[in-house]
Amino acid sequence: MSIRNLDSLFDPASIAVFGASLRAGSVGSTVWRNLTSGNYKGALYAVNPKHRELAGHPVVAHAADLPAIPALAVICTPPASVAKLIEELGRLGTRAAVVMTAGMTGEQKQTMLEAAQRHLLRILGPNCIGLLAPHKGLNASFSHIDALPGELAFVSQSGALVTAMLDWAQGRGIGFSYFVSLGEHTDVDFGDMLDYLASDPKTRAILLYAESIESPRKFMSAARAAARNKPVIVVKAGRSPQGQLAAASHTGALAGSDMVFDAAIDRAGMLRVNTLQELFLAAETLSRFRTNVSNSLTILTNGGGAGVMAADAAAYMGVQLSELSEATRKQLDAVLPPNWSHGNPVDIIGDAPVTRYEQALKVLNADPASGAVLFIHAPTAIVPSADIARALVPLVPHDAFAPARLMSCWLGDKAVQEARQVFQDAGIANYDTPEQAVRAFSMLQRYRHNQAELTEAPPALLPDMRPDTAAIKAIVQAALASGREMLTEPEAKAVLDACRIPVVPTQRVDATPEAAVSAALTIGFPVVLKILSDDISHKSDVGGVALNLQDAQEVRDAVQSMLVRVQRQHPKARLQGFTVQAMVRRAHAQELIVGSTIDSVFGPVILFGQGGTAVEVMADRAVALPPLNVPLAKALVSRTRVARLLAGWRDTPAVDEAALHGVLVAVSQLLAEIPEIAELDINPLIVNFEGAMALDARIRLSATAPAGATNFAICPYPLQLEETVQWQGRTLCLRPIRPEDEALHMEFLQHLDPEDVRMRVFYSKRAIERSELARLVQIDYAREMAFVALAPGPDGQPQTLGVVRAMADPDNIEAEFGVIVRSELKGSGLGLLLMQKLIAYLRSQGTQRLVATVLDYNERMLKLAKELGFKEVAENEAGECTKCIALPLT
Repeated sequence: MSIRNLDSLFDPASIAVFGASLRAGSVGSTVWRNLTSGNYKGALYAVNPKHRELAGHPVVAHAADLPAIPALAVICTPPASVAKLIEELGRLGTRAAVVMTAGMTGEQKQTMLEAAQRHLLRILGPNCIGLLAPHKGLNASFSHIDALPGELAFVSQSGALVTAMLDWAQGRGIGFSYFVSLGEHTDVDFGDMLDYLASDPKTRAILLYAESIESPRKFMSAARAAARNKPVIVVKAGRSPQGQLAAASHTGALAGSDMVFDAAIDRAGMLRVNTLQELFLAAETLSRFRTNVSNSLTILTNGGGAGVMAADAAAYMGVQLSELSEATRKQLDAVLPPNWSHGNPVDIIGDAPVTRYEQALKVLNADPASGAVLFIHAPTAIVPSADIARALVPLVPHDAFAPARLMSCWLGDKAVQEARQVFQDAGIANYDTPEQAVRAFSMLQRYRHNQAELTEAPPALLPDMRPDTAAIKAIVQAALASGREMLTEPEAKAVLDACRIPVVPTQRVDATPEAAVSAALTIGFPVVLKILSDDISHKSDVGGVALNLQDAQEVRDAVQSMLVRVQRQHPKARLQGFTVQAMVRRAHAQELIVGSTIDSVFGPVILFGQGGTAVEVMADRAVALPPLNVPLAKALVSRTRVARLLAGWRDTPAVDEAALHGVLVAVSQLLAEIPEIAELDINPLIVNFEGAMALDARIRLSATAPAGATNFAICPYPLQLEETVQWQGRTLCLRPIRPEDEALHMEFLQHLDPEDVRMRVFYSKRAIERSELARLVQIDYAREMAFVALAPGPDGQPQTLGVVRAMADPDNIEAEFGVIVRSELKGSGLGLLLMQKLIAYLRSQGTQRLVATVLDYNERMLKLAKELGFKEVAENEAGECTKCIALPLT
């Protein structure tokens, strides 16, 4: 389930409390007191067979005795009673319940869930604090304190944190739209809450405290959808779990679950913070300063010390300070005293009157290169801080489409309290200290980076980089059929070669000096000799790698030494022989690692970092969720320290980035196509200006098929839905819309007649905002679909001729559609072609019904709908001049 019946949970018309009482210290007593003493306007019922009344309020013994069916049930009864209550309430027609009961067994929870699902009854909990909806006056919790109304939604897995956070927030005047304790989240989980809050008009930003994530694809789909609409900020406990000690590869040991969680947050366009204080800091920034697009910061202050503190914080956090242009310096010279700082931070001196503040800010506003402006003020006796605030507010652009540029820090308490309030009322981001402000700016930079990753929606396979799947499957199946999970090094390299990843040629030989020498003579000296054993994963740990062997005698000696060492250190190890390969020497080469493993929550992940034998010691790595394309591969590389070396320095040229990114994309495609890949290591992968080459490879298989595109946490672009059709003498490409279609889609919308737009999508503006256009082309294929029809235009370039779009509800019960074609193509049959493709797709996805609201004088659309089998339905909430139409799909 997802948002179905959640309105009954968060906006119930009536509530029944099971286990209500007046016994001091009991959950039932606290819940009943919170509900009856608040501003909730709906009907309240108490259920408890031990009481007849509670402080004058009537009490019934059983659910069947209630005078009306409650929309919401709050259950505070013993564990053994809960499932029976849920079954009874479901039969009565109650559609939501908050189960606060703790100590339920796994069997009791499963029985409860099965009873709820039979009746589409939603459950929050069990073992939860409850929920608060302050705008509704609803406090269905056993918290000791209420929540103030506001625009932040807070969802937590920790009950104790809920009560502590409520106390902390109220003391600071922070309000909430919703405050929700998930408890053991047997039913309602983070995915459901993100879906519900993403479209809630009272919620400006969503704050999450997470300890674990279940249903990762559901979570990622909901998170990506929500993050397109409003900021989603996450605190997750458990940053330092024990590594996967039994991993068979470097990748398995390096890719810890917390690092994978970070990668998931980044890819979903959310922001992760480390502390609860940072949670609210990020909420302030993303709510009031999110439109800023600056990459650098200018500090404007009346105190040199405060400016230096901000500059130090910027250096520590990697925030770049803007370089003042010569023209800007001269303008500041004209309005500031001679002893101003003449640089960034811009110190206007402590005796500054109001006009000096105004003039300095005007100069910085006029120079786009000054970036964002951090205004820091320490109170003085020269001029009241509030006067400065009121003078500066008019200089801040209030155009909703103008990027925010000013952030502020009023140092002090009572002396700047009014000034803070003036800025807050004007919507200017406000921080307590310079360090907080700089930290907030760095968070915004990370958030923008994550939002950019959100727009990337690559397919599982790129058409021009397809692996030789048949060859790879033959190797994999042969190994599994022989009872092996680990591929030999030659087999692993053959897999990489089939993925178009360059590998050093390698020969497998018997475990004798003569066989190794013969191979070396064929390959040519110098060579590399490696032990080959299914029982030895990391060859260098037992001295099983010999480099730069110059002649036959060195090869013989190396073979004999290895055999002795292996016999001494691993006497039970089974030897399959040796591998011999050319010793590759490339100028200015960097040793890297590229790998993959299976995360227990998010499935297949890809790792990149600095490689070599000390890879775990260096621990310079980053991970990403597949599928990858080149922009995502580039972003993955950029998150490592070794990325600076790859860019080149002094006389060392930059590496071939295209070759490196190609390796990462190839690994992503391998994971999509070959589900049996459980772990993969390419270490070292050497890269220089000439390209990339895999010198060693290790692949572990699993018959359980943990990889494959179906196990990706992010639904790939559905390349398989692309098709080419002939239509009226033209060749059309029908395919799902892609993020890179933005320019094509803008051109398409700009050439539509306004009346056509109004009749089909109820949108009358000829111009469309960038954010709205992005929303149309950056879709989540797991829950939404838009097909475009493309054909060459007069200039030979692709042109969008039409688009059909459907958005399914999170339960996939109903999808609402819209279709529009170029105005000159009306009545040509293109709309029918697009609708037929959409209907076939939705049927394949199990969607039950396709619906739309159509203006009753839109005769063409109504005729098309009738031709496709749509029927007019009775319910019509869109107005008297519209018709609601529906088509059953099952």
